[in-house]
Amino acid sequence: MDNHKSIIDINVNGTMHTIEVKNNWTLLKVLRDELGLTGSKCGCDKGQCGACTVLLNGKPILSCLTLAVAAHEQEITTIEGLAVGGYLHPLQESFIERHALQCGFCSPGMIMSAKALLDENPNPSEEEIKYSLRGNLCRCGIYPKVVQAIQDTAKKGGM
Repeated sequence: MDNHKSIIDINVNGTMHTIEVKNNWTLLKVLRDELGLTGSKCGCDKGQCGACTVLLNGKPILSCLTLAVAAHEQEITTIEGLAVGGYLHPLQESFIERHALQCGFCSPGMIMSAKALLDENPNPSEEEIKYSLRGNLCRCGIYPKVVQAIQDTAKKGGM
């Protein structure tokens, strides 16, 4: 087991944090256990479900596979960082309106993947949406509602 430690500086949801981490800690562990940001979920801990998806410098990553030290001096956005001033992000609103939150476990990762897509392509096709969600699994099977929620957000220009 790696007992070596490092000090990292990370910007999470617009707030700078300086944290001492073990070199083998994942970004997911730091977000959940050190910063108390529990929106990102630990589903499989193997990079296969997407429940832990966050944005690293605007790009979706699996935080369960990303070492915290790799996030040093980087910008991280979690599901908690999308709501601003007490208002939900348009994607979050659309997921609620379309009932795309069955049990809710996969929702943070799905929303973060969708955010990255819409930031890059504000008017994606259905196929582009499905492709962007290829790493996000939902055991409840609400994929059609998720696609509709993302399409609704794109139509409203809500990014």
